[in-house]
Order: sequence, then structure tokens, then C-alpha cells
Amino acid sequence: MKKTFRGGVHPLKNIHEGKPLTSACAVRPVAPSIVVIPMGMHLGAPSKPCVQKGDLVKIGQRIGEPVGGLGLPVHASVSGEVIAVEERQQLRAAPEMCVVIQNDMLDEWVELSPVGDVETVEAEKIIPAVLNAGICGMGGASFPTHVKMNVPEDKHADIVILNGAECEPYLTADHRNMLENSSRIVDGLRLIMRATGVNRGVIAIEDNKPDAVAAMQKAAEGRSGVEVVALKTKYPQGGEKQLIEVVTGRQVPRGKLPADAGALVFNVSTAAAVADAVTLGKPLVERITTVTGCVNKPSNLRLRVGTQYAEAIAACGGLTEEAAKIFAGGPMTGLCAPNDTISITKATNGIVVFSGEQAKALEEGPCIRCGRCIEACPIHLLPYQLKYDCEAAALNRAKEHGLMDCVACGACAYVCPARRHLTASFKAAKDELAAKARRR
Repeated sequence: MKKTFRGGVHPLKNIHEGKPLTSACAVRPVAPSIVVIPMGMHLGAPSKPCVQKGDLVKIGQRIGEPVGGLGLPVHASVSGEVIAVEERQQLRAAPEMCVVIQNDMLDEWVELSPVGDVETVEAEKIIPAVLNAGICGMGGASFPTHVKMNVPEDKHADIVILNGAECEPYLTADHRNMLENSSRIVDGLRLIMRATGVNRGVIAIEDNKPDAVAAMQKAAEGRSGVEVVALKTKYPQGGEKQLIEVVTGRQVPRGKLPADAGALVFNVSTAAAVADAVTLGKPLVERITTVTGCVNKPSNLRLRVGTQYAEAIAACGGLTEEAAKIFAGGPMTGLCAPNDTISITKATNGIVVFSGEQAKALEEGPCIRCGRCIEACPIHLLPYQLKYDCEAAALNRAKEHGLMDCVACGACAYVCPARRHLTASFKAAKDELAAKARRR
């Protein structure tokens, strides 16, 4: 029996699961004509631009300096001229400060400074290299990687888990990365293990990717402390808490972090970026992104950070029909883009375009107390009760019922026969609580 967790759903049984559209598509690079690079691509304060209009920049040059404890530097992803430093609309409600660069197509890099080889570099040099490369979580959360690698003194981690589950429907970017860059991913895992003093590293992959499991097993051969585990295919298998429970048998306490359960979790693509930062001296300026849905040629593209969605979609032959929704990420947890002029960030693992028929919202009905949402919740919450709390604007009561533990995976809404807008209500309530906290 493959390992799994209690709860979750099986989108594989649904005809719209979508992964076969791109799972066999090798990654191909796309050079954009222009990049619009947001300064706020990570969790934490936005970076401060350190270039101005008219400056000439090279790939890898710093264009944004970190601000605050969770700050990260931002680097140019193309060489060329800075044509604007201004606020532009991105995914967030308010416009964000961006640096706009016209690509000269010369691909000139700044001089890179590798730190050392995977197994011989001094361990204390690894985390600073990750910070200087501007790496954040590439699976969607965008938490600064160097902060996660700095385990607090009052905590102890004994396992590093690489998340290769990629349970989100339609997305295959991590799948292709594991097939095409398996050795780099293992290199990154070993660097993380050495930097954190952990002796066991596990690469966890859902069993609907047998070719990726085989590729990672081959790459892990002879690598100290590294193993590959195949997990039962179920959504949201790739959630941090679910992965930790499945791989270690431990549960992350309510309101706590993975390190409180002795585990550190990183995305496989993040690990590859760590390897590039340390052994090549390369900052994070590009990533693999799945572009799929109603496009003429669904693909996995290697895109420069700041590439606008319109250029990525054009590289896939354009749309097959008018787009009704464009998801940044997958259809379960992704955010709806306001238009196709927003940019690829370090965490954009997918662009999924839905037609009007696919995006049609179903009318919400009354709760019938069937309990399916409870069975599906991977965090073991009572979604129907949280929905009542949110509708009554009883946000403190919702917090008591575990609102802040909700991971917004969408599993409850997916199985609800009444089509209750559960996840949307929880997201709105959490946003309202966050806004109140900021005002205080």
C-alpha cells in the first residue's frame, strides 16, 4: 500500500484533471521581448529598486535590494535597458512597484561567483549563497528559502523532504524538472541537508509519475542519506503538513511550523535553484512553468522572471477560444489573474486558461449536512461550520474553529454537492483578519 493521509480528494477521476496535456512535453525556453519584474515576489516586504530608467543591465544584476527580515534581492532576468520603474497591476489588489526591462536579446550575464562543489563547499557558506540568489519557495508559497533553512535554536530538524508530489491538476512543471534535471535536484537536496545538519533526505513523489520516480531514484544512487518515496496519488498530497504526516508519521501541531515536527519541506524546483546558486553562482531569474488549458499548444516553458502572461500564451500558439479565466497556478489553489499583462514570478508554476464553459460558476445551494466536506478536509476541520461562521461575520468564532489552519486547498468545495463556496469564504475571512491585524 502506498502511503497517504486521511481526507483529500481524487481529481484524477475527473476528466478535467488535465496533466496528460503536458506531462510528455519537454521543457523549451522562451525569450521575452520585455520583462516586468515585480519587487514583491516573495512573502515579506517588497524589495527596493536600485536601478532607474535608462540604466543598462545584465542578467543576474541586482535591480532590487532586500527590505526587512524576510527580504530578498531581485535580479534582472534579461540584459537590456530599464525603460520604467513604476507601479503596475499584478496579482495583488493594489498595483506593485516593478522594474521594466527591454530585452536586447544578447543574453549578457554579470560575472558569476560560484561558492563551491556540492559535497565540499563549507556548510556555513550555503545559506548566504541562497539569500544572495534571491531564492524563495517555487511551489507557490514563495517563502524565503534562506529563512526556512535557518532552523531556530529551540527547534531540531532530522529530515528534509523534497516535495515532488505536484498534486495540483493540470500542472507538470515539477514533473518535467524531475525528468530533465534530476541530478541538480539531488544536488540541491544534499546542499540543504549539509547546511541544516540533517542526515536524512526524502524526495516524495506521487505514483502517477512513475518515470519521475525512476529518474530520481537513479539520480539518488550513491548519494548519502537520500531516498525516494512513492506516495498514493491524492489531492492535496503536496501540502506541507500532509507530506510530513505521510513520510514521518508526525503531525505538525496547530499553529506551528514544520520544524516543530522535526521536518523541513522544500519544493523540488527550489532545490534545483539552490544547486545553481551554490555551484554556479546563478541567482533565480527563470523557472519552468506549465502553460495549458485552452491554448493551441499546451507546453512546459522555461520562462524568465517578469515574462508577461500574454507572451507565454503566445509562445503556445495563442488561445483556442476566448479566455474566461486565467489562473496563476492551478485551478484548485491558483489565483485568478485580472488580465494577461501580469508577470511570471519566482513562484508561478502554472498558467491555466479556462474557457467560458470551463469557468462557469455553479449556483450555490443550501448546506444539506452530508458531511462530505469534513471527510475531504486534510486538516480535519469542520468546513460547513466555518462557512456558517464566515456568513455570520463571526470571525473570532471561526478562528476558534480553526480558520487559520485552513490551507485553502479547495478539497471541501470540490466535493460539496450543494456547490457551497467554502474555500472562497475562508480566503475572504482570512484576508479580512489580516487586514485588521495590519491596521492594529
